[in-house]
Amino acid sequence: MVTREEAEIAVKTLLGYIEDDVAREGLVDTPKRVIKSWDEIFSGYTQSPAEVLDSTFNGEGYNGIVLLRDIEFHSTCEHHLQPFAGSAHVAYIPTERIVGISKLARIVDLHARRLQNQERITKNVADDLEEHLSPLGCAVIIEASHGCMQCRGVKKQNAVMTTSAMRGVFFEKAEARSELMQLIRE
Repeated sequence: MVTREEAEIAVKTLLGYIEDDVAREGLVDTPKRVIKSWDEIFSGYTQSPAEVLDSTFNGEGYNGIVLLRDIEFHSTCEHHLQPFAGSAHVAYIPTERIVGISKLARIVDLHARRLQNQERITKNVADDLEEHLSPLGCAVIIEASHGCMQCRGVKKQNAVMTTSAMRGVFFEKAEARSELMQLIRE
């Protein structure tokens, strides 16, 4: 495991690659600030899906779609260490238990706050819902803009990537998918 001090030295080395004078006033404390910000940005490594999704309640016979849409998130692309951000739509159909609504946002954040790609966030959130809630079905749709496409490479400012994972009835039944998509568009 790399120590905090070693990480700060590494950031200082990278700053030296970018700029000749790493001792100037504006950069002196940058390595400490970067590592402190990374503690928050990458806090998803300190959490577990089981802990996030363990707070459930009696579903009282509810068997319709539970959808939390427009969950904003920020993540970091593992390929270029560039930010990407967007919205996630997370849905499930409960069997006996429902989960606290904030937990759906928290499970998105848990995965977004790791070095990532959008496809993995989408899949992992669906995997966690399936494993810990045992729903009749779950669906995750993520739409995001990627810094690695906006500020370098092809430089496409308005491109939005969409990924989805459909499980259970959302995968098997077109009617369930259609109802979900209508709820997302409302």
